[in-house]
Amino acid sequence: MLDLKTVLVITFATASLQAVTWLFVWLAWRRLYELKFLGAGFAAIAFGVLLMIVRGIEPAPWAIVLHNMIIKLGLVLLAEGLARFLGQPRYTWIGVSLLVLQLVVWSAALALDPANIAIRIHSSTVFTVVIMSMMCLGLLRDRTQPALLRWITIGVLAEYMVSSIVQSVIEYRLPVDFESASVLADRNAWYLLQGTLFLIAFFACLLFMVNARLSADLREKNAALSREVRQRRRLESRLNASLDAERALRDEQADFMRVVSHEFRTPLAIIRNAVDMIGLVGNKSPEATKERIAGIGEALTRLFSLIDRFMANDRDSGFQPEMTRVGSLVADVRLHFDMTGRGERLVFAVDDDTVSLFADPEMLATVLINLIDNALKYSPANQSVEVDVRKQDGNAVIRVRDHGIGIPQAELHKIGRRFFRASNTMAGTGTGLGLYSSRKLLAYHGGKLQLLANDDQGMTAIVRLPLTSEAPGPSSLEELTA
Repeated sequence: MLDLKTVLVITFATASLQAVTWLFVWLAWRRLYELKFLGAGFAAIAFGVLLMIVRGIEPAPWAIVLHNMIIKLGLVLLAEGLARFLGQPRYTWIGVSLLVLQLVVWSAALALDPANIAIRIHSSTVFTVVIMSMMCLGLLRDRTQPALLRWITIGVLAEYMVSSIVQSVIEYRLPVDFESASVLADRNAWYLLQGTLFLIAFFACLLFMVNARLSADLREKNAALSREVRQRRRLESRLNASLDAERALRDEQADFMRVVSHEFRTPLAIIRNAVDMIGLVGNKSPEATKERIAGIGEALTRLFSLIDRFMANDRDSGFQPEMTRVGSLVADVRLHFDMTGRGERLVFAVDDDTVSLFADPEMLATVLINLIDNALKYSPANQSVEVDVRKQDGNAVIRVRDHGIGIPQAELHKIGRRFFRASNTMAGTGTGLGLYSSRKLLAYHGGKLQLLANDDQGMTAIVRLPLTSEAPGPSSLEELTA
């Protein structure tokens, strides 16, 4: 036979275990502070039931009121914790008002008619229906939990409200001399038993809700971590791009200094040669001395011009194109080599010296000087170098043909790379920058440099320059010089 005290012991054990469980869950996930209210609610219910178990057969009226008020406080704490957990509006004032009303009604009922428990049962039913209706309303408004779980929880709350109403109806319709059945020695024991079942079912629903919340938090954190990883990768990519740009700038700066050194060496060689000749001739030949001094002046002018170009603030400001006659360009180049004492080895052939192109004369002169200087350097002293200039297919084509040592066929594709020198060259005869700088300077004009091996011996360097009336646009310049 299941009497009232046995049911109370089962309810106490159930509520106590649930209170301890919620305490440990809260200790594990401190950010879910709402769990404290749930744990406090189950603890209050367990404590109220414990007081009912240990009280005597004839408890004092104040004890009856106190014990039931503690249990009702537990229900209010459960409603408060659920509302906070779901992020719904909290109607704390309603819970407090119901507790005050419950205290007043139970105290009056025990004072006026202690034997009549019907009014106390009806008061408890009203309290239960209002509190659990608030919980159902919060579940209906919530969108953070799975819909199926919310409706199951609402069903559990609705079942307990219906049971409370049924108990009030039964208590209202029972005859005065009604005796309880033998299965339950007390007619209120069945209500307390289904209340225990309600606590178990409600506890399970809350556990599933907490699990869903933690899973959602974990997914959100994973998404945030993924976003952070993507952001870090983007930042890393930008950093790498910045480092590559800085590295490219450093390489360009070093390249600039090497090209400066290479291009400055030629006018300085003219000056040295002229000074040596003046030292040999002295006052014996005023005309020769005057010619050498003029050569020094021209070399210095070229040197200062190169300084102005290379020290320009931006990359393209040193590019100063103008309409330039091919004949005038060739004459400047011929004069340069005459000043260095190597002009007698050059054979020039200009198809039409009136042909003009829009170009920077200093840059093109530097290109031709580099190509002819290479041809002279790697050819025997008794061999001439042929410079042929003609108009062909809308281009000015300049060929520099020598009869020197040539370039191994396997290394032709590498010629023109920075610092690369053919394997058949002698040590100390060059730096590997002449052709490299020539290609860079030709790129400003939209020109191209091609190296071909002769059928008999030596190499031919072919420069093709478009005969246009205006310089390449900024975009094409940037592509060509990149």
